[in-house]
Amino acid sequence: MSDFFTRNRILTTLALIGFAVFLVYAQNNWDAYRLRILNLCAVFTIFAVTFNLIYGYTGQFSLGHAGFAAIGAYTAALLTMTPDQKAANFFLEPIIPLLRNVEWPFLPALLVGGTLAAFASLLIGWPALRLRGDYLAIATLGFSEIIRILFVNWQRITNGALGLKGIPAYTNLYWSWGAALVAIFVVKRLVDSSYGRALRAVRDDEVAAQALGVRLFYHKMMALIVSSFLVGVAGGLMANLISTIDPKVFTFFLTYQIVGITVMGGMSSLTGSLVAAVLYTVFLEALRPIESPFDLGPLHVPGIPGMRMVLFSALLLLVVLFYRKGLFGPREFSWDGLFNTFTRLRRRIARLWGGTPPPVAQKGNGL
Repeated sequence: MSDFFTRNRILTTLALIGFAVFLVYAQNNWDAYRLRILNLCAVFTIFAVTFNLIYGYTGQFSLGHAGFAAIGAYTAALLTMTPDQKAANFFLEPIIPLLRNVEWPFLPALLVGGTLAAFASLLIGWPALRLRGDYLAIATLGFSEIIRILFVNWQRITNGALGLKGIPAYTNLYWSWGAALVAIFVVKRLVDSSYGRALRAVRDDEVAAQALGVRLFYHKMMALIVSSFLVGVAGGLMANLISTIDPKVFTFFLTYQIVGITVMGGMSSLTGSLVAAVLYTVFLEALRPIESPFDLGPLHVPGIPGMRMVLFSALLLLVVLFYRKGLFGPREFSWDGLFNTFTRLRRRIARLWGGTPPPVAQKGNGL
């Protein structure tokens, strides 16, 4: 057993080193377009992993992610912009004096954005988490919309509907994927702990969990606060990646994207969230040409704006119909599962060629 643990740790370390080498190569050699896509893959990975924590593991259908992301995005943007950039943005009404000359490094700005998002989740979750099911979803969606409307009308803080432009582009692959790996590690450690077992108990049967001594409200609130903090950090990464934000970026459509990615990857699967986030981001960019006019042989196809989202919705529908638990279901990647898969393939090949099939290792919990 210790040999297995040693082997798995060595393979995990080598995989992380290989991924770090890839990030260094991509950051120094890829163009800005491909770098943005890869950064967005990391941001949507954080969104999906955190939604999986609150819904996939805890069973609370909260739709407030867009609002928490907006808090983190505006906080990080306002704290990292220079006074001259703020003066150029706030030409209708001046920014409040408290924020006029503030300019922070990127990391503290991200942490403050995540902290404010977590504090907002505490205020929202205190009344909303006493609700269940569809009522919780409607309440959190309403709070998310309230946050967006407040940002539209807080002219001296958020610049209203005009948004913020010229945000310093601090986000790179090291920041985005570093935060994504930290988010995956934190959520994984949480769900594998005794708190994670309590969260699953709350998800499966709240009455039985309460009878066993699980404090329902405490565990729901803990999952929401952790999720909201990470979402706020992801919002800050997004703001300092695209360099311009406005309240329209954080509508219900963003929440729909997060829910779609999580459902496609598989509830209660961090591996599924990661894979689905990458596939979704790359897939949408690959389909961008179909929104412009093009010729398909003798047939001329006019450009239809929004057609790639129609195709994504159709793909999500197919996944729901034929893979109701998502692409990964509740499974996670593991080295033991990977080796067992290779062994099964070798056995099948050996049977086809009339050889002696190799023994299959003990089945693990992974793929």
